[in-house]
Amino acid sequence: MKKGQIYEGVIGAVDFPNKGRIYLEDERAAVTVKNGLPGQKVRFSVNKLRQGRAEGRILEVLEKAPEEIEPSCPHFGQCGGCTYQNLPYNIQTALKESQIRKMMDAAVNGLYVWEGVKESPVREAYRNKMEFSFGDEYKDGPLALGMHKKGSFHDIVSVTDCKIVDGDFRKILACTLDFAGKTGLAYYHRMRHTGYFRHLLVRKAVNTGEILIDLVTTGQMECALGSWAEALLALPLDGKIAGILHTKNDGVADIVRDEGTEILWGTDCFYEELLGLRFKITPFSFFQTNSLGAEVLYETVREYIGETKDKVIFDLYSGTGTIAQILAPVAHRVVGVEIVGEAVEAAKENAKLNGLDNCTFLAGDVLKVIDSLGELPDLIVLDPPRDGVNPKALEKIISFGVERMVYIACKPTSLARDLELLQGRGYRVEKIACIDLFPGTYHIETIALLSAAR
Repeated sequence: MKKGQIYEGVIGAVDFPNKGRIYLEDERAAVTVKNGLPGQKVRFSVNKLRQGRAEGRILEVLEKAPEEIEPSCPHFGQCGGCTYQNLPYNIQTALKESQIRKMMDAAVNGLYVWEGVKESPVREAYRNKMEFSFGDEYKDGPLALGMHKKGSFHDIVSVTDCKIVDGDFRKILACTLDFAGKTGLAYYHRMRHTGYFRHLLVRKAVNTGEILIDLVTTGQMECALGSWAEALLALPLDGKIAGILHTKNDGVADIVRDEGTEILWGTDCFYEELLGLRFKITPFSFFQTNSLGAEVLYETVREYIGETKDKVIFDLYSGTGTIAQILAPVAHRVVGVEIVGEAVEAAKENAKLNGLDNCTFLAGDVLKVIDSLGELPDLIVLDPPRDGVNPKALEKIISFGVERMVYIACKPTSLARDLELLQGRGYRVEKIACIDLFPGTYHIETIALLSAAR
């Protein structure tokens, strides 16, 4: 096998996250390729050879997988947002389950209860938040607004028929792209660091129907945005616009960042309702992107945490305090710790909104804040960012010696790593489940219940 050579082969197992293995005749080592399905026959090039490991790039699918279907989204294959829309939903969840079960079996010492995948209540139009990017469809091509093209840092696919959002998102995207094109202003070029239009942020509450729209631009030039707001307000939407905003961002990184936001119309927030509670959400605050799926996740957290009467619960990496407030009505006291100050303020407001006076939310790094909390928890919920828990913070968390701990992971490989330390310090994994918050993609939420060894 040589770098640059082209081969044909059949993809065998696909490991998380979306890494397929191809074994060639007379070759002992497998070639790893992304964005393929088990059973597909593909033509691929070998891009990397390192220490006996080979990585390749799929050039063409020669034969479809046995279970493969035609995707409902016309952008599938071009857009890099989804990976499994060409599989029936039951096959998607079965594939994810096999991947995560294999990973957890390797990480867990001893027996545990595997509860499988809890499905999303909706399979399409489930996202309540999208960050669309401005760019061009190809170098020096027409202005585009949508998602990055698969495998490309620059090219943008205008996803006017995206299936993971509802029709209101698509109408808002098309209206904004039309307005931007008429201004004659350029998009922000990532290499030259010049231009105006950067991102379009759209958030919509599933249960209240309220919509927040934010156009993100540079401050390099001025543009009258009143006609854009008027055009949005004239759209025949199923939901109701709560606010139209304009955010400036002159940072060089290709991310949505707030360097000053003005309200063009309405307010700078909207409200969502989950499990009988009401939550205020601002443009940049964290909130699970699948509202109905989040209800399944939070119900599972309540089930896993068990008896909470007269208990003090620490909700670490608490975000906007959603989990803390769902647990608070049946707990003595809940303390949330979150590093993002805006999220902490939103959590405090939401607790007041829901009439909860037994919640305390603190801003700061969990590693530093837990030393000064001044009380001991009975139970702990961990919902860290993708990279998991800082090992030093995890040692401090373990030192509390709580009887039960629930760990929620958006990246299962981080959970598998942290389970090693938790088990090494005397915790036992009781059960694990997955909640499919992201149909059509390889992403999945994983939740584990741990108990102190007796």
